[in-house]
Amino acid sequence: MSEKQTAAAIGTPTDSAWLDQVNWDRDGLVPVIAQEQGSGDVLMFAWMNRQALAETVRLGQAVYWSRSRARLWHKGEASGHFQQVHDIRMDCDHDVLLLRVTQLGHEPGVACHTGRHSCFFERLEQGRWRSVEPVLVDPERVYGS
Repeated sequence: MSEKQTAAAIGTPTDSAWLDQVNWDRDGLVPVIAQEQGSGDVLMFAWMNRQALAETVRLGQAVYWSRSRARLWHKGEASGHFQQVHDIRMDCDHDVLLLRVTQLGHEPGVACHTGRHSCFFERLEQGRWRSVEPVLVDPERVYGS
């Protein structure tokens, strides 16, 4: 789906009333879950402020609020692993958003900065957290850390 088609599917709001319907927390943020459109896999959890949500709609790609950097973060800006947004949903309490996305990039399917498909790669097994998903790409190669 092209950027233009994505914007058409999401719609380009003509005013900000839709932003006012979100129950932002006391810091002006809302939690966001990114779910892979094709598989239904939960890829990651992040935060958005009003500007991030408005930019996400405008671009058709996920833009989050980075609490650690205290700035907007266009997912993929460093790694090239962008998220094309197909659908934005809000829960019944209007305090959580769900993005249905296609994970893009030179290593398709890598959403996590650890080089894995999903940020949810650790599972509790017999009282211990165990990695249960493989590293698909060396994070050093992507981020040069």
